[in-house]
Amino acid sequence: MLGDLPPYILPDPRAVARSLWHHSGSLFHHAGVTALEIVLGMVLGTLLGCGSALVLGYSRRARRWLLPALIASQAIPVFAIAPLLVLWLGYGMSSKIAMTMLVIYFPVTANFYDGLRHTQRGWLDLAQVMLPEQRRWAVLRHIAIPAALPALASGLRVAAAVAPIGAVLGEWVGSSAGLGYLMLHANSRMQVDLMFAALFVLAALAVGLYFLVDAGSKRLLPWHRPSPETETD
Repeated sequence: MLGDLPPYILPDPRAVARSLWHHSGSLFHHAGVTALEIVLGMVLGTLLGCGSALVLGYSRRARRWLLPALIASQAIPVFAIAPLLVLWLGYGMSSKIAMTMLVIYFPVTANFYDGLRHTQRGWLDLAQVMLPEQRRWAVLRHIAIPAALPALASGLRVAAAVAPIGAVLGEWVGSSAGLGYLMLHANSRMQVDLMFAALFVLAALAVGLYFLVDAGSKRLLPWHRPSPETETD
């Protein structure tokens, strides 16, 4: 017992550690399924979000109609959409990937669109002088997109932190594998220590994914790094 709480409410950390050890094979298998759903959802959601941000940034008509719809869509709880996705796409991996895409779509789109909108005016004016032919595409390729990449990287960091939510939500609604499924299975058997072990693995997945995205963005965007003055020990 930890404090005054019984173990079926809050298990002892040593019990969670033992559960991690005894169920390591099962946890590894289910974590692999959830990780695959997260990665595929991240890739597809990023492509969709980047495409939407480019359309919003360079089409006034699309911005007029799509931007309010995009913002309004965030008022709909993803909990309400999850059963529909399982109904439409089935109990397989597709519905979990779609849930992950939905969860990360807005932070990726909003950050990249914000980066495109705030391209420095001086750079755009210079591009108009130096790239008179095929100006629109050339400015987009050589000026606006590179300038917006740091904002996109910020959106991807947020997406990496929240992407596991989408995958686990989908698994809770209906699945036969994954950490969300394992949590439900453990809950029905009152294996609270296993539930906490699965939560620990899920949190470790999220932390690993975040630092992987952060390291990748630093490597791919070497010109955009925090100044030493803004970092403290």
